[in-house]
Amino acid sequence: MSSKGTKGPRIGIRHLQSFLLFLGLTVMHIARLNVSVAIVAMTNAATTNPNFPEYDWTEKHKSYILSSFYWGYIVTLCPGSFLCRRYGAKVVLFIASCGTAVFSVMTPWCISWGGWQVFCAIRILQGLFQGVIFPCVTEHLAMWSPPEERNRLGAFSYTGTDCGTVLAMFISGMIAESAMGWPGISYVSGALCAAWCVLWLILGSNNAPESRFIGEAECKYIESSLQHNEDFHERTIPIPWKAIWTSVPFIALLVTRCAETYGLSTLQAELPSYMNGVLNMDIQSNAVFSSLPFLAMWLLSYVYLIAADVLLKKKFLSLTAVRKVFNTLSFWIPAAALIAIGFLNEDNKVLAIVLMTLSVGVNSGATIGSSLNTIDLSPNHAGILIGLSNTVANIIPILTPLIAGEIVTDKHDRGQWQIVFGLAAIIFFVGNCVFLVWGTAKAQPWDADDYLQPKDGESCSEKRSPAPAIAPPIDPVLEQQISWPERYTVMATD
Repeated sequence: MSSKGTKGPRIGIRHLQSFLLFLGLTVMHIARLNVSVAIVAMTNAATTNPNFPEYDWTEKHKSYILSSFYWGYIVTLCPGSFLCRRYGAKVVLFIASCGTAVFSVMTPWCISWGGWQVFCAIRILQGLFQGVIFPCVTEHLAMWSPPEERNRLGAFSYTGTDCGTVLAMFISGMIAESAMGWPGISYVSGALCAAWCVLWLILGSNNAPESRFIGEAECKYIESSLQHNEDFHERTIPIPWKAIWTSVPFIALLVTRCAETYGLSTLQAELPSYMNGVLNMDIQSNAVFSSLPFLAMWLLSYVYLIAADVLLKKKFLSLTAVRKVFNTLSFWIPAAALIAIGFLNEDNKVLAIVLMTLSVGVNSGATIGSSLNTIDLSPNHAGILIGLSNTVANIIPILTPLIAGEIVTDKHDRGQWQIVFGLAAIIFFVGNCVFLVWGTAKAQPWDADDYLQPKDGESCSEKRSPAPAIAPPIDPVLEQQISWPERYTVMATD
């Protein structure tokens, strides 16, 4: 059989699904992150377009607006996993994007009569809608990605987050200065989400057999590589909760993801404050410098993607080894950079920007290193695993600024910042050590669709180990005449 017959077309519907996920993550991250630029234009219209209303909001009000999205976001992470299993990724992602689009378009009008309080309410609602995104994306990738293409399709889809971050900064600034003003940021974001909804509704499918556009060869390739039975998509697989929460590889992944979010949130949130307080750099007001780390993250993610593809195709490393090597690079290089930045002074501004950009960019390897590991451990429960891990991990960015605030009492004191960065570096280091020791890319036994079902026709009550049979007594005279192996044989045969 030809390679094409075995593996389906080189470019097929599975790649289209990955591209749709990439676009979806891009537009929804634009809608999520544009508020950081919009809020500047709304409170200082003179810097953009003075023909639109300006609001006198305090720094405290701004902090509420910026963080309110995540109040809703963290609530629907776990429920999103269940919704995706119940209704499929297509319906849930469609509703999530529609909700994001509607509230984006409503934002300027609502703010005009409700002020910052209504703005917070809208952001919370958008967070509730977007909390289901990553469980659905992970579940969708698990249904469409053959194991040997999982890195390629999964990592490409996830780069939509970096693309959306960069575009949110560049596009939002240009829109705010245009004739549309700051309200145009919300309108354009809503329009992009709505356009994606149309594409997703037409081209998206929950799985290969459900797609109207897929060929027979590609469908067979995907389903056979995932070892799906004919009735797989019609059955509901029970969730082995106890096995998941007692799984050492999953707990290791959970620790690793928490370490990654702590380190990354320190890089993203605290470094600009350090550069402003210690290095006297107003980096937050410079769109180019602010977007450089995220641009590096976006571009380097493709370097990681190509490197992983080569290593796996040439069989230089196993999938587990690739995960661990890439995770080590994305954790330990930023850890070293954080320590180095803490020792720089005002004369090393350029080096500080280079190190900040490098550290955030290199951290993009964590996508291949550990983010996609949920699909490795359990393709059947990937959405549940990502919902659980993201719920726990997304608590960390809420704690990071609080911990830094307790340590740093004087933003000009370099010694206090060195403690903040040193703590993040230690967490980066230890988190990756946990993954190196206990992490794996092998599917776990509890991933089996029949894991909770009785084996060999046993009922649930029969799954307990039967009491050992009592062998009949052996004649004392015979016992003295036979050796130990022969005695064992007599007992067994009786």
